[in-house]
Amino acid sequence: MTIPPLPELLLEPLVRAALIEDLGPSGDVTTQAVIAPDLSYHARINARDPGVVSGVQLAELAFRLVDPALRVTVLRPDGARVAAGETVMTIDGAAASILSGERVALNFMGRLSGIATLTAAFVAQTKGTKARITCTRKTTPGLRLVEKQAVRHGGGAAHRFGLSDAILIKDNHIAAAGGIAEVLTLARRAASHMRRIEIEVDTLAQLDEVLATGGADVVLLDNMSTEDLRAAVDLVAGRLVTEASGNMRLRRIAEVAATGVDFISVGALTHSAQVLDLGLDF
Repeated sequence: MTIPPLPELLLEPLVRAALIEDLGPSGDVTTQAVIAPDLSYHARINARDPGVVSGVQLAELAFRLVDPALRVTVLRPDGARVAAGETVMTIDGAAASILSGERVALNFMGRLSGIATLTAAFVAQTKGTKARITCTRKTTPGLRLVEKQAVRHGGGAAHRFGLSDAILIKDNHIAAAGGIAEVLTLARRAASHMRRIEIEVDTLAQLDEVLATGGADVVLLDNMSTEDLRAAVDLVAGRLVTEASGNMRLRRIAEVAATGVDFISVGALTHSAQVLDLGLDF
């Protein structure tokens, strides 16, 4: 499935801030000292490792913000799989401009491609099941929009973007509100017909109470054993959407997906992804 690009209006502040941080008050003093302003070059961004690329849209924007006269050609768009040595993008124009935008472009692409690549590895473990891999709010402050987009480029599903999207009742909410029945009553009273309610449970006994009380649309099965996840899916019997979470390592995903859960949320997609090695070569 093709993932539509994000509105440039939302991306420009992120890229502009990164360029300002890197260029500082004096600009690229090294390039100014040793590169003639009229020197033109053809540059390529190449993948040094195989993976799934993301952040291409931001890299292209970085070069255009540095110098609108640069000619950027995208050969492998966001969401594409690349082999080691494959060219993702070419940039033609002033060498000084290319060098000044290089690091910001590569930082965005490397970070986001790492997320997309790790997500794709998790998604591959769900093959043959209905389970979807999704991320969490464990994102880099200020970069949630593009990190969650990278998860989608890797084949993952969208989760809530932030606290205002949906009602997700965690264990501390339950404790503070006085229990499962109490918190679900309060949540349903406050929710509109357009807003879903998800509640976290740690045990099958808590799940029984959620099912008896009613009011939830989704149940988050947190830190459960594979056996308990399977039992939970049987108890729910399709009445709620099920999401498995907690300690979701890559080696465990296939067996969790086989329990019949609808979603598997993985914080590691955004907080532990290794940067994909990409380089810019003249």
